[in-house]
Amino acid sequence: MDNDTGHPRSRRERPAKPALSRAGIVATAVGIMRDEGLQKVTMRRLAQELDTGAASLYVYVANTAELHAAILDELLGTLRVPEDGDWRERLEGLLTAYTDTLFAHPGLARSALVTRPSGAHYLGLIESLLGLLDEGGVPSGQAAWGVDMLVQYATATAAEQALRDQSTHAQEEWDALTGAIHGASALTHPHLVGVAAQLVSGTAEQRMSWGIATLVNGIRDTPVPAA
Repeated sequence: MDNDTGHPRSRRERPAKPALSRAGIVATAVGIMRDEGLQKVTMRRLAQELDTGAASLYVYVANTAELHAAILDELLGTLRVPEDGDWRERLEGLLTAYTDTLFAHPGLARSALVTRPSGAHYLGLIESLLGLLDEGGVPSGQAAWGVDMLVQYATATAAEQALRDQSTHAQEEWDALTGAIHGASALTHPHLVGVAAQLVSGTAEQRMSWGIATLVNGIRDTPVPAA
């Protein structure tokens, strides 16, 4: 671009680009994900948005998997332990909020199944869950193993529901499943027929609440094996 004198503008006259940083890269990635979806969050797209070369980003983020983990960690910064209820109700509320965060970003929910964040906000989530389990009298060793199961369950629930909602054949698949269950023969599948109605009963919220309670009870009552 020329300046007012008609001569090409020198590099020194151009506005300086903001210095790259991990925080800035992650914030930009979150913005792209919110606007365009996680599938658009690539190193090339980030480099374009930040007006730099893709190679420069690898100084701060090793690969796409690490970037996705950092995005999730950033989103977890909005989570808070509910103030109302006993320790079980607050634990369920926190896990539900975590699931809702993933559910709002289906691609991130699937990524979280295999990529776990390790940032400050994720550690804060683990600390809060451990604190709630401790409040409920769960032995520390069992809580340490159990918190991993709780997060896995919440993550898998969000990913599964996100996949169903994105599927164009979700209703057809559900109808086929319920039809098969109700059409099963009592001669070959007596146990299945006996609980056919219960197999497909309950809302997603009821089932998740029951699942969390079941896990918590098992964590509380099942000692970890000796080292």
